[in-house]
Amino acid sequence: MDKLKKGLGRGLSSLIGETKLESQKNSLSITDLVSNKFQPRKVFDEANLEDLTNSIKERGIIQPIIVRHSPEDKKKFEIIAGERRWIAAQKVGLTEVPVVITEADDLKSLEFAIVENVQRHDLNPLEEAKGYKRLIDEFKYDQDKVSKFIGKSRSYISNCLRLLSLPAKIIKMIEDRLITSGHAKILVGLENAEFIANKVIEKKLSVRQTESLVKIFKKNNNKKKNIKLKDINISNLEKNISQKIGLNVEIKNDYRNKGSITFFHKELDQLNRIIEIIKANY
Repeated sequence: MDKLKKGLGRGLSSLIGETKLESQKNSLSITDLVSNKFQPRKVFDEANLEDLTNSIKERGIIQPIIVRHSPEDKKKFEIIAGERRWIAAQKVGLTEVPVVITEADDLKSLEFAIVENVQRHDLNPLEEAKGYKRLIDEFKYDQDKVSKFIGKSRSYISNCLRLLSLPAKIIKMIEDRLITSGHAKILVGLENAEFIANKVIEKKLSVRQTESLVKIFKKNNNKKKNIKLKDINISNLEKNISQKIGLNVEIKNDYRNKGSITFFHKELDQLNRIIEIIKANY
């Protein structure tokens, strides 16, 4: 538990302490409970759920489910923390489950759900990012406040949120587990992100191999950016001279106005013509 507290800004016990409890111990019919509309986790790992189901079958539910009165249906109780236990209890066939009833508004409900899932490492990176984004968009948190609340660095929160800026097709790849969040973080901000993501899948590239591939693309792009467009005046001058002498001309001129003029000839007669023009004028 100490380890969890160090890794998380606010624990469940801290959040519970900030809310009013109707009773520490209650049992409710399993049909009286409804899913949390703020639940950030959308995908439940079947293997882990099966392990929990077997544990509940053997020992029952040790840790009560935290609930609040449902804002939509006063006869129901909305789960704030413990949805996985509720699903497993249904699989076992329990008719009642132990609960802690608390008074919590929408913000507190979302905070509960995020803290519990982050503590248990139950969220995939996209679900985690969406949870933080809801705190920011719907409850006016900023990244610093999210950082302090969760107990992770601001850069961690920032990098997590950046995943949501990826194209929809790449986000679908993460959700379908075709690429990992490690791959995805490398692709953020790249113009050719989708192309590289497809290469990762096609070639089964590791995260390190993906980093190397991206470095190659960035290096090539930098080379292209370093190729400066020729000044329009220089280009016009090249055309004028070329038209007058009938030969291709290239003028190079740097920022110090130093450079060179190159005349291109294909045969001896053209070379002699260049020499005659120079002699005639100088």
